Amino acid sequence: MAFSFLTQEIAMDLGTANTIIIHNDKIVVDEPSIVAVDRNTGKAIAFGEVARQMHGKTHENITTVRPLRDGVIADFDAAEMMIRGLIKMMSPKNRWFTPSLRMVVCIPSGSTEVEIRAVRDSSEHAGGRDVYMIYEPMAAALGIGIDVEAPEGSMVVDIGGGTTEIAVIALGGIVCNKSIRVAGDGFTSDIQQYMRHQHNIKIGERTAEDIKIAVGSALTDLDEAPADYVVRGPNLMTALPVEVPVTYREIAHCLDKSLSKVESSVLNVLEQTPPELYADIVQRGIYLTGGGALLRGLDKRLTEKINIPFYVTEDPLHAVARGTGIALKNIGRFPFLKR
Repeated sequence: MAFSFLTQEIAMDLGTANTIIIHNDKIVVDEPSIVAVDRNTGKAIAFGEVARQMHGKTHENITTVRPLRDGVIADFDAAEMMIRGLIKMMSPKNRWFTPSLRMVVCIPSGSTEVEIRAVRDSSEHAGGRDVYMIYEPMAAALGIGIDVEAPEGSMVVDIGGGTTEIAVIALGGIVCNKSIRVAGDGFTSDIQQYMRHQHNIKIGERTAEDIKIAVGSALTDLDEAPADYVVRGPNLMTALPVEVPVTYREIAHCLDKSLSKVESSVLNVLEQTPPELYADIVQRGIYLTGGGALLRGLDKRLTEKINIPFYVTEDPLHAVARGTGIALKNIGRFPFLKR
């Protein structure tokens, strides 16, 4: 290709919680999907981790925006600013010269045409010349090393920030799938509500996220129990500061409802699965990817409920991004990439 040195190829996992960019098989950007905007000028002043540190602490002239909600773009302008800002982070040296980009972006498998269009438009406005789309469960399967073109069934459950994607994959396509809006963000708001009702303490999104990481659990009985996490915040009645230790058992109870929804969705997809593929899945097991897969004891809970072994993949946070990177290198080969 003439002027191919002017074209940069990047793979982007545009997630509700984190956005990851891969260039030349390396993760070059891994930042929270958040942008801080100056209200007076409408210009972005910070992206990623810097903007996350401002979240919930801003004054009236600055607002922090999470452009994606439930896996889809909720704020078009902010999404465009964020994508552009994160791409700039990738190559800060070349600020005077912006190469044209060939991009592969992953999208939830339940996306409507309008939602897909929003991702494509945002990517094109941020400098993408050739923009391809790949469904998240397909990218996750590629990222964990499954041969997606084989005549065998594989099942992937990708629990991200905004959506949980469940799909059965065979012969380079998705045979049956379900995308539900119960995922990491839902778990975080469950924890916020639980702390308010149970302990009369008001906490923000970031603190709830910290609790989830420190003592988040899917089982009330763990072999290796994490230490209690101490939460500090205002009492709802008196507004006086209180300290409350939170145990993993409490969090397991509080997440039970959301996790039950994930279980019933997995069963729902298994019901739709053709019997030959079902037999393959029972034999090979089901793979868990995404940040939600890191919830302690989740694989054990699902294995007990569904009677099929569940495996948490290696580095589940980056599985989708790695798969998107593999798709980028095989654009001509994979027919499932959407343009």
